[in-house]
Amino acid sequence: MRFNRMLLSVTLVVVALVIQVSVLARLHLPGAVPDLVLLTVIALAMVYGHVGGALIGFGAGLLSDVVPPADHAAGRYALVLCVIGYCAGLVKPENGRLKSATGPMAVVVVAAIGSTLLYAGVGALVGDTAARHVGLTSLLFTAALYDLLLAPFVVPVVMALARRAENDPLSEAGSAGGAGDVSTGWLSSGTGLRIGSQRSGLRVKAAKARVARAGRIKGVKRL
Repeated sequence: MRFNRMLLSVTLVVVALVIQVSVLARLHLPGAVPDLVLLTVIALAMVYGHVGGALIGFGAGLLSDVVPPADHAAGRYALVLCVIGYCAGLVKPENGRLKSATGPMAVVVVAAIGSTLLYAGVGALVGDTAARHVGLTSLLFTAALYDLLLAPFVVPVVMALARRAENDPLSEAGSAGGAGDVSTGWLSSGTGLRIGSQRSGLRVKAAKARVARAGRIKGVKRL
């Protein structure tokens, strides 16, 4: 992974973990806890691909394993997020731009359910049966619900930052362009990002303006 990817990924994961431990974990919501680290890993994986997603997921999970109040064996959540990051990276958009909010929302739901099941499964292998006492069905439902509600405010922002760090031309259309490419599709009832035609129209208008300006300059020179 390149240095800018590593620096941004570490920064975002640490910020997400701090917010999750200091704020979200203290809300005492019924069932699961909103997993901000999971959403950050998903967003980065959908920009960097399956290899980068697996590496980021493993690092984020390992960090979550050792940060208090973690009460499980180290490496357990690292395995979970490594698998989730790899799978999320497989659905990376080919052109780097989301066409609809439906796909990422589905990825968030599947990842929330999959991570909960995988975490409980690994726990069962090492003798941790806490999920049975809490209620696995309740955990699955609340994990998917909380992450789905939080995703529109996290995933598009993280993806926009990751694309900007990659010096992606798609994210250089303006100060708000990078975030707009992603967040618009999430916050507009899942209708997707349909701004390609608008950009084409702007390019045509700019070209016409340059031609007209060149004609005026030539006219002045002839006089």
